[in-house]
Amino acid sequence: MAEMAHGTGGQKHDPNKRHLPNELNILAALILMVAVFELLGALLMGQSFLFDSSDRFDSIFNEARLKIIILQVSITGIIAIGATQIIIMGGIDLSPGSVVGVTAMVAMSFAQVAEVNGFPNPKGVFGPELQDLSVFVPIAIGLIVGAIAGFLNGFFVAVAKIPPFIATLGMMVAARGAAKWWSKGQPISFPTDEYAWIGDGMNPVIWFACLAVLFHCILKYTLYGNYTYAIGSNEDAARMSGINVGRHKILVYTIGGLLAAFAAIILSSKNLTAQAGMGVMYELDAIAMAVIGGVSLAGGRGSIVGTVLGALIFGVIISGFTFLRLDAYYQEIVKGGIIIGAVVLDQWRQRRAASRR
Repeated sequence: MAEMAHGTGGQKHDPNKRHLPNELNILAALILMVAVFELLGALLMGQSFLFDSSDRFDSIFNEARLKIIILQVSITGIIAIGATQIIIMGGIDLSPGSVVGVTAMVAMSFAQVAEVNGFPNPKGVFGPELQDLSVFVPIAIGLIVGAIAGFLNGFFVAVAKIPPFIATLGMMVAARGAAKWWSKGQPISFPTDEYAWIGDGMNPVIWFACLAVLFHCILKYTLYGNYTYAIGSNEDAARMSGINVGRHKILVYTIGGLLAAFAAIILSSKNLTAQAGMGVMYELDAIAMAVIGGVSLAGGRGSIVGTVLGALIFGVIISGFTFLRLDAYYQEIVKGGIIIGAVVLDQWRQRRAASRR
């Protein structure tokens, strides 16, 4: 018989059937989005969106715009890598934006120089004994802050049995309050050169790419990835198969907190300052990147590759609207419509898959 019970939710799998990877659909959507902006640019602006025919450049591409597209989504993309794993596991996390805020404040306060232009640092949070520290100190402390936030999220979800939406919503509010309390709402500036290097130039893109490759391999080739997909597909079945579901949930949420903290370190380094309002709405952008990239909000399906493509679609939208000189609020309207459309498509796929069982 060609059919056999195999795969997520006991769906029948026919090896004679061949399905294109979902990531190819996302890639097609990305190409279509670029083509739309190319057409609009030619009709409305008389310019190309991504190509440059000027003889002054060695490349046919507009390298500056390509760099902007990738750079402006790299930091949020790192958060989206964590959000992808949490959503695949069947959870949700609304706290990363606030974790970015509090982590940026705490990490920057340990990354400050002692003197600015020969005078004591006017923005110094601590005394000289905690200034001019090794760059590993603020990085380690920042990651610890993110890990604690993520661990608490996982604990509340897995042990206290609080719904993920409520648990992470509470962390979102608490972490934002902690960010404002840390320096009484005042910005923290003047980091060391070593700390400033972390987010300098295109370094955020490099960090994003490295983390995307790392977690793609982890999700695809390790027990951690198998457990994450199994819990998202059917938590009861995963528990009966011997997986420690509670412990794994705490681990996944902790990793999400670590990634949000690292994004905060890069962001504060890139801006050379930290403010309590950093990271506002980052969690929603990260979730949107994952959903646009094909991650199912029902859990059990998705990939890091899809999320990276979803992030690039976000970058194209933002850069395209700027290219067309349209106001920023149009971006929010379009992004909202794309998110709703992606969720509707996901629901349709689930109903279609259920009807074939």
